[in-house]
Amino acid sequence: MTIEYSVAAIAIAFMWLVVFVIRLLQKGMVTLGETNRTLVEVRNAVHGLTQESSKLINTANQVTVDAKHKMRTVDPLMESVQDVGEVIHNITNSVKQATNSRNNGAPPRTNRTPANPKRNIR
Repeated sequence: MTIEYSVAAIAIAFMWLVVFVIRLLQKGMVTLGETNRTLVEVRNAVHGLTQESSKLINTANQVTVDAKHKMRTVDPLMESVQDVGEVIHNITNSVKQATNSRNNGAPPRTNRTPANPKRNIR
């Protein structure tokens, strides 16, 4: 009779174990389903971000090409401005040299600042 009770207790324990494992597996399936939905959403979001990033990179490339084109257009103007600057510098140096050579034989200049400089301030 003890063997019969032992076998019955083992059968009941095994049934409880099976029920517990089934519930655990069902919860695991629900969790896996939610994870799968989340992964689909993440994939869609990443795909959307990839498309936006590609558009942004294309736009940046177009802006870069446009800026390079405009810089190439402005380069001759900048070279001309540099040439004009060099010419003005040369003229200024010539005027300084002429002034220095003219002033070498002349008496030194006196300061022509008024005695009371506050009168000229407005």
